[in-house]
Amino acid sequence: MTKFADIKGFVFDLDGVITDTSILHGNAWHQLADSLDIAWSTELGNALKGISRMDSLEMILKAGGKENDFSTAEKEKLATQKNTNYIAEVDKMTPANILPGMKDFLDSLRANGYQLSLASASKNAPRVLGKLELADYFPKVVDPASLTHGKPDPEIYTKGAALLDLKPEQCIGVEDAAAGVAAINAAGETSVGIGNDTELAAADMVFNDTSAVTLANIKAKLDN
Repeated sequence: MTKFADIKGFVFDLDGVITDTSILHGNAWHQLADSLDIAWSTELGNALKGISRMDSLEMILKAGGKENDFSTAEKEKLATQKNTNYIAEVDKMTPANILPGMKDFLDSLRANGYQLSLASASKNAPRVLGKLELADYFPKVVDPASLTHGKPDPEIYTKGAALLDLKPEQCIGVEDAAAGVAAINAAGETSVGIGNDTELAAADMVFNDTSAVTLANIKAKLDN
């Protein structure tokens, strides 16, 4: 079992850990639905979480009875429009969008000499970090275009450790989703889950929310 003293780096997921962009994706889809005269509902918004862009579009069109109204090329255009909407939402972000306690946690990691990297599948992650004014905390960001497999495959976390020139066992991965925790574990890193104990039962430790994630709490759980 890894001891706290062995840890030299932290590899972070972005969404649900440092900030919550799912709200922004929801807003962007809502705007697209409005432009197509398709009624939006909370249920529809929830159904899109964790679903790919094209599959999300199909669900929205189906909800409005318009699944047969567009050619493949037109659907591509609609998906691009959603992304344009999303970027506009991202550009409204400020440091106020950092989840509770995370800025303090990042400050404490930096003050204690830990290395940090970002393991997000989002192409827009560097832009989000910039808006949150956290870009200089993460000089190392895994390029999603370089990945051949998505989570729960360990590739993104293996690369996150390699960017820091650290062995996996010297790193802690921080995630809010079961697939992400599985990826951290498969990479041979210590997994910190943020969220529901049951959903994230495979994690080495779980905190109910971001404000509970501190170096002291992680040390207590690892060395217990």
